[in-house]
Amino acid sequence: MLIAQITDIHLGFDRLNPDEFNRQRLDTTLVALCNLSPRPDLLLVTGDIANDGDDAQSYHRYREAIAGMPVPCFPLMGNHDSRGPFLKLFPDTPRADGFIQYAIEDYPLRILVLDTLEVGRHGGGFCETRAAWLRERLDEAPDRPTLIALHHPPIATGIDWLTEDPDAEWVGRLRGTIERRSNVVAMVAGHVHRPIVTGWAGTTLIVCSSTAPQLALDLSPIDPEQPDDRAMIVAEPPGYALHLWDGRQLTTHFDTAQDHEILARYTPNLQPLVRMLSEEKRRA
Repeated sequence: MLIAQITDIHLGFDRLNPDEFNRQRLDTTLVALCNLSPRPDLLLVTGDIANDGDDAQSYHRYREAIAGMPVPCFPLMGNHDSRGPFLKLFPDTPRADGFIQYAIEDYPLRILVLDTLEVGRHGGGFCETRAAWLRERLDEAPDRPTLIALHHPPIATGIDWLTEDPDAEWVGRLRGTIERRSNVVAMVAGHVHRPIVTGWAGTTLIVCSSTAPQLALDLSPIDPEQPDDRAMIVAEPPGYALHLWDGRQLTTHFDTAQDHEILARYTPNLQPLVRMLSEEKRRA
C-alpha cells in the first residue's frame, strides 16, 4: 500500500489571483504524484488547505485542483482552515461530534484522521470529545495496524517560533490516548513546512514538507522582541511524502516536485550492479 501526503497548501495567499503562486505549486505537485509508478493508492491532505479558511474561494480552487486526481483524496483541518466553509463545498466529508474526524477503513493499513483545529489558536488543540472518539476507534480494532493523521505535530521541533509547546494540555491528552497502543504504527502531520521524523508516545511521528514555500532551517533561539533579520521562508520546491506499508512496517520517502537532474540511468552499464545486488539478497 502506498500513501501519498501533501500538506500546507495555503491557497488564497494571493486571494485575487486564481493562478497564484501557491496554486501553481500545488498543481506541479499533483502532476508529479499522478506520474509516479507505482501510483499511490490514496492522497492524504494534512491541513492548511486555505490560507484564510473564511475565504470560500480558496476551497473552490482546491476542489478544481483535485478534480482530476485518479486516486481518492482525504482532507483534514489545519489552523488556517475553517470547518464551515470547507464543509459547504465538501458536504460528504465524514465528521464526528462536529469535528472533521473519521476512519479510512478500505485499505490494508487503517487510517484515523484527526481534527486538531482550535479556532483562534495557531498551535492546535485536541479536546476530550475528540480524544474519546480516538480512544473508541483504537479500542474497536486493537489488532489492526493503524496510521494516525493530524495537522499539528505535538512536539518541540527546534523551530520554536512556529511549533507547539510540548507541555500544552492538548498534547498531554493526545499522548495519553496514543501511548501503549500497539496498533499505532506511526503518525503523520504537517504544519511546520519542513520534513521531520522523530519518536513520540511510543510510535514514529513523520512531518511532511509543504507544497507552499518552506520554512528556513534555523534552529537558533528566537527573541520575539528583537528581529534579527534571519531567513524565515525560502523558495524551495514544493514537497510531498510517500508512505509505503508492506504489511509489517511503514517506510517514508520525501521528495520534491521538480525536474531532477539525472546523473545515471539503468542501462547495460549498470546491469551488473543491479544483478549482483539482486543475487546477494536471494542468497541471504
